[in-house]
Amino acid sequence: MVMKVLLINGSPHVQGCTYTALSEVAGSLQENGIETRIFHLGTHPISGCHGCRKCAQTGLCFINDVVNEFLTASDEYDGFVFGSPVHYASASGMICSFMDRVFYGKNRRFANKPAAAVVSCRRGGATAAFDRLNKYFTISNMPVVSSQYWNMVHGNTPDEVRQDLEGMQIMRTLGRNMAWLLHCIEAGKNAGVPLPHPEKRVATNFIR
Repeated sequence: MVMKVLLINGSPHVQGCTYTALSEVAGSLQENGIETRIFHLGTHPISGCHGCRKCAQTGLCFINDVVNEFLTASDEYDGFVFGSPVHYASASGMICSFMDRVFYGKNRRFANKPAAAVVSCRRGGATAAFDRLNKYFTISNMPVVSSQYWNMVHGNTPDEVRQDLEGMQIMRTLGRNMAWLLHCIEAGKNAGVPLPHPEKRVATNFIR
């Protein structure tokens, strides 16, 4: 079975710095037998989550936009890489609204699928943005894929990003690590190793 990874470009620029970083990850994945697709969020406004919980009934958001396009496609993918530029020391507002709606009430559909975050910045704020994105994975039972350093590149243009030789190496290492983990998961399934059995969810409220 051919495994597939969906890479999400959370920048308004279709082939900008974030795309350059994701393309390096994708190339490394492909070299290791993984199919890839880069999914651009586009430039149309993405609403934040309304908390209406309609998605709990349908599996899709009641706002029919790029979020539903992603959710419809996501089931056929084995892993995900979410990429974002750094805006004011955080991930872009567009990808944050997107991920709030993707994961709210639907995180079970992503459980046990590896994920990684990639951030692109001119100078500072990369670690804060990186931390912001990783929180979606660690609340959703998703194995988080790491690299040899935090998954970030620096540059103000795609050409400058390509000159960040360490950043480019980090992206390639990330791709190899994700491919290795996907192959390990597949080998485990073929050997009869079951996925972790989830306990019934316990929610503790601190105000009673």
